[in-house]
Amino acid sequence: MHLLIAGMLLFFSGAARAEALVLAFGDSLTAGYQLKPAESFPAQLQAALRKEGRAVTVHNAGVSGDTTTAGRARVDWVLRGLKRKPDLVILALGANDMLRGQPVATAQANLDAMIGGFRKAGIPVLLVGMLASRNLDAAYRRAFEGMYPTLAKKHGVPLYPFFMQGVAGQPGLQLADGMHPNAKGVGVMVRGILPSVRKALPR
Repeated sequence: MHLLIAGMLLFFSGAARAEALVLAFGDSLTAGYQLKPAESFPAQLQAALRKEGRAVTVHNAGVSGDTTTAGRARVDWVLRGLKRKPDLVILALGANDMLRGQPVATAQANLDAMIGGFRKAGIPVLLVGMLASRNLDAAYRRAFEGMYPTLAKKHGVPLYPFFMQGVAGQPGLQLADGMHPNAKGVGVMVRGILPSVRKALPR
């Protein structure tokens, strides 16, 4: 009898540990702009991880139009709204700062604060980078694209260099606006980042 109870406790505690919570924190690329909920990045990432046999829930914390300043302002509110502390945060912000020509120093300071806050709370971070538009000043592009590896090195967190890898500039994978991925494009994004997510998830 005692052995049966002990076995049941071990089973349920193991099941609880196996369930991972990933927080996808970003802007419209994360939120799933003009897509059905099941077509969004968090939904497709969750489906891909579960297809591999991983018990993972990916929470969509993407807000279209968010800059790093807006993202930083809502971090605590988002975390308080979760049932428990995430096992991993995928932090994908900065694109709107770049598109609006906002100072790189401001974006970098905001991302720095967010990464530091997550790590202080004991939450691992996978930082996701972006490339700057080619029509921007070369110095701005270098500074913007350089802030992601700089922050990753400073905080010792993994970096996925370009969220839109394999999708940017591909009409068949983007919406008519030429900026956001369609459902098929999100699938390409998920396949690209999946190895980094696997590696960053707690074992």
